[in-house]
Amino acid sequence: MILEKPLIDNLDLVARNVVEGFIIGLHRSPFHGFSVEFAEHRLYNPGDPIKHIDWKVYGRTDKLFLKRYEEETNLRCCVMIDTSASMNFPEKGKTLSKLQFSIVASAALLHLLKRQLDAACLALFDEEVYYRSACRSASTHYKILIEQLQKCLQAPPSKATNATAALHSIAEQMHRRSLVVIFSDMVDGSTDTDELFAALQHLKYNKHEVILFHVMDGEQELDFNFENRPYEFIDMETGDKIKLLPQQLKEEYSKQVSAFHASIRQKCLQYHIDFIPVNLRQPVEEVLRSFLLKRQRMGGNG
Repeated sequence: MILEKPLIDNLDLVARNVVEGFIIGLHRSPFHGFSVEFAEHRLYNPGDPIKHIDWKVYGRTDKLFLKRYEEETNLRCCVMIDTSASMNFPEKGKTLSKLQFSIVASAALLHLLKRQLDAACLALFDEEVYYRSACRSASTHYKILIEQLQKCLQAPPSKATNATAALHSIAEQMHRRSLVVIFSDMVDGSTDTDELFAALQHLKYNKHEVILFHVMDGEQELDFNFENRPYEFIDMETGDKIKLLPQQLKEEYSKQVSAFHASIRQKCLQYHIDFIPVNLRQPVEEVLRSFLLKRQRMGGNG
């Protein structure tokens, strides 16, 4: 589902529609088995009590599944969103901004986690982590998180980024092994990218699994596709301005952006962090697909 800005007034409805459509699609994909039953059963592991085995499911599938109960928690997941000023790009046009895309994708993830009876928490950061919820699986908790995301949609970001400090803060605050999902353009105020990746490594050192969704606008930020006429470019975090013809800068810009992306990808590979490049022109379902792949690799056990 590729969304446009007017369609996100009701975030809960959008999240539900994205997840419902995605789950229907799973029946026609290699993810066959990740259906609505996934919210009610888990695979039997040697040593589990046999009294919870669902024999009806065994009769249909020839596989052993345990019945799951609402109070059980299968996974703990922290969704982190960079809400700094650079995430407000692009400001105009039909396409979602980086922040809006991240919020919609996060809402869909939270809905999926609720559906799977997993515990979730939300962390929002710019220069610091200014909001962090508890980690719970209740439906009432999900509603609180969606309301918080809805507020973010209505309040344009205006501050700079200090992702390094935010990631260190979350690593210190989360004491139980979790899956940490980060949405950011990785435009950090720090001039030392090694510091930023040291913060990501801090999460891994504390035994957390990490997925980094690197959110960018492919049309303008990556490909630098602008008409061949004068533009005034404004740094959304510092306010600095420069006037130029895009063609004067395109070659050097593309070279530096490619090097930056290669550096992020290499560091994530080195630290065993799942790096997922996200183009705003992509459907939100791609985020869910990447999340479920990671969840499968974790074995479904928090």
